[in-house]
Amino acid sequence: METTAVKKYTLKDFTSDQEVRWCPGCDDYVILRTMQKALPEMGVAKEDVVFISGIGCSSRFPYYMDTYGMHSIHGRAPGIASGVKLANPNLSVWIATGDGDAMAIGGNHFIHVLRRNIDLNIILFNNEIYGLTKGQFSPTSLIGQKTKSSPYGNTQPPFSPGELALGAQARFFARVAGNSPKEMSQIFIDAHQFKGTSLIEVLQNCVIFNDGCFNHITDKEVKEDKQIYLEHGKPMIFGKNSDKGLVLDGLKLKVVTIGENGITQEDLLVHNAKEQDSTLHNMLVRLKSPLATGIIRSFNDLTLEEREDALTAQVKANSPFTKTDDLFFSGETYEVK
Repeated sequence: METTAVKKYTLKDFTSDQEVRWCPGCDDYVILRTMQKALPEMGVAKEDVVFISGIGCSSRFPYYMDTYGMHSIHGRAPGIASGVKLANPNLSVWIATGDGDAMAIGGNHFIHVLRRNIDLNIILFNNEIYGLTKGQFSPTSLIGQKTKSSPYGNTQPPFSPGELALGAQARFFARVAGNSPKEMSQIFIDAHQFKGTSLIEVLQNCVIFNDGCFNHITDKEVKEDKQIYLEHGKPMIFGKNSDKGLVLDGLKLKVVTIGENGITQEDLLVHNAKEQDSTLHNMLVRLKSPLATGIIRSFNDLTLEEREDALTAQVKANSPFTKTDDLFFSGETYEVK
């Protein structure tokens, strides 16, 4: 069968004519531009790309992408995106959502799309606040955080998107800072290539209602010491001088310094994102200092589509009927089993 080469696109091909209406300085601009630059590297036809969003600042995303898309219902983007993907498996389907949209009103849809492992991608803009509705606490807001709806401090423990995702059997989970476009671009490309549901949590700064919430991790002066960027098959090394790393100390991860107490690079853990057992992935997700970024988990598993296709083929193979008329004219009555 002849195949037609996909046109080589540029950033401009994926940039719509809509005025971008986010607050100046918002990390959403970084995410948008990074996606527009990454899509040409994915080798997918423009007409085969779809962005689905719910409600929130992040959910304006489809307007700014010159692709197919839908600004849908609060929290329901995963359900709608699932329908789009199952109806046309050839599409590259992306969900743009926020920490409130995904994990509050959309919590059930969020965990079940991960559990089912449909072949689509989720970008979770996490700014630990409700931005569009003007600064109420969200499911990821910290205890003690003062917001418009918690003026004396939030009393509700926050969700960890990574822990929630792995608890829902997510096969692909990545985390990246909102001011790291280079790393973000590669993660978007890797997520597209992954067969199954991919979830990318972006630590996204809200300059109006939660400014600086990730500064202690993402500022240029501290990021090399406060983040460990994980790459499959490579030692877990970090630090400005690349002299720190992670080892397993009993049932906990421990930070060590290469050269101290006889520690060498060979003593460090090597990242295995493709391991089926998520025990170490969970430990990395929960690690606070340094914060694990990059692709933490990327385990290849059967997708929902593959399981459904296999079941359909099995039922067809065992059925005495080859077409509907065979069933209708098989007798006066028929039994549904």
